[in-house]
Amino acid sequence: MIRSLVYSLSLPPGTLSRDLKLLFVSNFIGAAGDGLYAYLLPNYIRGLGASSADVGFLFSIFILSTALTIIPGGFLADRYDRKKVMVLGWLLWVPVPLMFSAATHWTQLVPVMALYGFFLSGPATSAYVVTSARKDRVTLTYTLMSASWSIGYIFSPGLGGYLSTVTGMSSVLILAFVLYAAATVVLLFLTSQSVKESSKTRGTQMDLDTSHVQRIILLSVFFGLVFFFLNLVRPLVVQLFQDVYGFESISIGLLGSIAFLGSAVFSIFLGKAGDRFGKMLALAVALLIGSVSFALFICFHNFAVLAGASFLNGASYMIWPLMGASVGSIAPDASRGRWISLAQMSATLCATFAPYIGGVLYEQSPALPFYVTIAVSPILALVALAQLFKEKRS
Repeated sequence: MIRSLVYSLSLPPGTLSRDLKLLFVSNFIGAAGDGLYAYLLPNYIRGLGASSADVGFLFSIFILSTALTIIPGGFLADRYDRKKVMVLGWLLWVPVPLMFSAATHWTQLVPVMALYGFFLSGPATSAYVVTSARKDRVTLTYTLMSASWSIGYIFSPGLGGYLSTVTGMSSVLILAFVLYAAATVVLLFLTSQSVKESSKTRGTQMDLDTSHVQRIILLSVFFGLVFFFLNLVRPLVVQLFQDVYGFESISIGLLGSIAFLGSAVFSIFLGKAGDRFGKMLALAVALLIGSVSFALFICFHNFAVLAGASFLNGASYMIWPLMGASVGSIAPDASRGRWISLAQMSATLCATFAPYIGGVLYEQSPALPFYVTIAVSPILALVALAQLFKEKRS
């Protein structure tokens, strides 16, 4: 009874359809595999002889690959069965952990990071979710899909840190490969979704008017700036924990798990707030909470404080789904994949060189890139609340 009450307060009944539940499970399994090594990846790369700037260079390749594959993914999402596009995207990712495991020097990871960044399935997944969601719960549904990743990440970074210490990183990467494959299999049970089929059920074949096009372009540019400053510091958090605070992989993995627990919790609250009060308000809150968490990271050495900061940092992971919900709710289904891919491409292109720049600043002073993001985030939050981004409430 208590569980039912809590469930009804946090997640209204009927929010997720059968297909969205299957997608949730697939994301959860895939994230459990990805989280085994993704949070520790910067330190793993440095163990292969890379400097902080080299790590930033590899992550820049990762982001550039994402940017270059998003637009093709958007066209595929609007032309072919979105389920098949999602399966294709996962099939490309399945061998990535084994390729990481085979590397003996960081330079060998250049093509691996490029493949890891392939995001052909991203627009298809976003369009599938928005098209399947109830119109009054688009933001909540979208953030819940992001939460499925966060929940998968809750235990896996800590487990990955432990296993890497006990059995070595190779066994961790093999387990990640198995979970990637399992996530792909679950997607096979989804109902197919093509533009023609979904348009019949939705009845939304109308083209965008000029004001909607301008709004999507503005949102794309704005989110590009947001992700530049986020990616300036995101790959540096685990390096800060290791270099400055001397934490072992187990402790770093535990902090990562706490961050994704925070992401799962914030997905519900920010999702519901976005549907009720506006997506840009939810974004502003996420930016401010993220800024506070980055400040705590560089000001305190205490593990308990850093655990609290990691939990708060989970709010910053909600900015990506908030972007998808903001654009996806404007675009008609017939071109939804392409419009979402435009925003995602803008965000990733703007963030392409951020990890490298952050790595260079970090080598001068570990706190320097954090200061930049901390200072800019409140300004971006104020811009998000400006009249320019006011949503037209129906």
